Amino acid sequence: EQLVESGGGLVPPGGSLRLSCAASGFAFSASHMNWYRQVAGKERELVAVISPNGDNTNYVESVKGRFTISRDNAKSTMYLQMNRLKPEDTAVYYCRALIVLSGRLTDYWGQGTQVTVSS
Repeated sequence: EQLVESGGGLVPPGGSLRLSCAASGFAFSASHMNWYRQVAGKERELVAVISPNGDNTNYVESVKGRFTISRDNAKSTMYLQMNRLKPEDTAVYYCRALIVLSGRLTDYWGQGTQVTVSS
């Protein structure tokens, strides 16, 4: 089971990035998927969630209207389109999969990708 994030980098304020999370080794299409972010010394923050079929999404208030979570189950990949980025969006971004296996809730995490918003 593996999740691999990509797409992070350095971008000026007001810019955009698209993060990807490629999944393998488990039933991606049956998984609830999340994006989290973490700043050094602070707790990891839930940023966005998406249901297995992609019909339902939700966001932390600070990114509503700027970020869009999506998924392509045929490609076993989730995305986070980030627009109008702000310096306070700087963090390591992680993807997480939640799936019920043999009646037990199981989760998998990616290794993270750094997003830095700075001029």
